[in-house]
Amino acid sequence: MLAGRGVLVILFFSLLSLPAAYAQKTKAQLQKEKQQNIVKIKEVESILSETVAKKSNSVGELNALNQRIRQQENLIRSIRSEIDLLNNEISENNDIIEALENDLTELREEYAAMLYSAQKTQNSISPLSFLFSAHSLDELLTRLRYIEQYKEARKLQTQQIIKVQDELAGQVKEIEGKRAVKNDLLNEQVAENNNLSGLKQKQNNLVRLLAREEKKLRRDLEDTKKTIALLDKKIDDIIREELARAKREASKETVVLSSSFEENKSKFTYPVSGFVSLGFGRQSHPVLKGVILQNEGVNIQTKKGEKVKSIFEGEVRAVAVMPTIGNSVIINHGSYFTVYSGLKEVFVRTGEKVTTNQEIGEVMTNSEGVSELRFRIYKDKTPLDPQQWLGRL
Repeated sequence: MLAGRGVLVILFFSLLSLPAAYAQKTKAQLQKEKQQNIVKIKEVESILSETVAKKSNSVGELNALNQRIRQQENLIRSIRSEIDLLNNEISENNDIIEALENDLTELREEYAAMLYSAQKTQNSISPLSFLFSAHSLDELLTRLRYIEQYKEARKLQTQQIIKVQDELAGQVKEIEGKRAVKNDLLNEQVAENNNLSGLKQKQNNLVRLLAREEKKLRRDLEDTKKTIALLDKKIDDIIREELARAKREASKETVVLSSSFEENKSKFTYPVSGFVSLGFGRQSHPVLKGVILQNEGVNIQTKKGEKVKSIFEGEVRAVAVMPTIGNSVIINHGSYFTVYSGLKEVFVRTGEKVTTNQEIGEVMTNSEGVSELRFRIYKDKTPLDPQQWLGRL
């Protein structure tokens, strides 16, 4: 019985470390996620500060503020997840402590019973009398082995009690540490929730201020739509010419490049750092109610002076200058095309071969202090959602 309990106790101790290892990995992932959110918050704060410094109460400021709120909410979620994880770990620690206390009670009871039995035996007969009352040498040796086994069992029982006591003390210390960490996280969560409330109040105030400028916003929107329509026509003409040229040449290189581009779907690096301020397809205007924007790509708001990079190797097929939104670069990747619009400067020329992540220009900052790249991907003449092709921003 004692030997069986010894095996169970040792097995129990060996299993204790398994949940902790998996929990530690999950905790590390959560902490990494939290740090990534903090980095993104700092980046968006920088973009927001640049926008406000040039002109406050703009749609660009609202976009940056909206993104700042999303990042704040992500940070709070990661903190909450870490707290939930600690709650689970503390609950598991409590279960372990309870099991250890029960084991310790049973071990002590067994040890007390063993001592009581030994005391009764000593009172009735001494060990020497027990040995020498044997009727044969074999019986003497058997009784001797019994006494040695009994001593070993007492020793093992004592070791098990000490081991369980040490483990219990360690679990109590560990749970106290986790409770302290949890309290720190709860305080952090309260502070970040207060920050979120302040940001949302600022957001509501900004929306109200922008709503008063509805006429100007509608006028600016119409001007932008006209410029985008001209850009769309220019892109359409260039792609049509390129497809006709590709059909005439029908080179093996084009097929290989197209296949290679497709293989990298969802792995491409964003052409510029920042955040997506306007998604692909039909999108609601952030201020004007009932106004739907049709976007053939994504708009990426970034910092002033940021360099724009080609997402994949290819050939520059056109460099176009458009009023209001700046220069555009169109790069051919076999059957695919990428378009980078909103450049202040262009570092490449038509016909030039470019490599993956090569700098092709510098983003333009408009009169409202907004630095924004308009990025598109086409398969032949069909616009694709860039966020399905790009990795994480």
